[in-house]
Amino acid sequence: PRDGKFIEVIGQYAPRKSEGSLQVDEARANYWLNLGAQPTDTVRSLLRRAGVLRRRHEQRLGIERKPEAVPVSEKPDEAAAGA
Repeated sequence: PRDGKFIEVIGQYAPRKSEGSLQVDEARANYWLNLGAQPTDTVRSLLRRAGVLRRRHEQRLGIERKPEAVPVSEKPDEAAAGA
């Protein structure tokens, strides 16, 4: 840190590893944001990339995310029976 010590380390970012290895403790990030912490532009973009801000926004609006749909390929004999 530039002007003191860290209050708490809630994650790490290694931009040179496998397309930017990013780890964030989402619970602690939300804790600090709820207390009024204002992330810098860089930290905000990293939280956005990790999905923390999207989930926080959806939770505040009461939007419940559905699990991602996984495409299921039909078996050839089932497709022929349905046609």
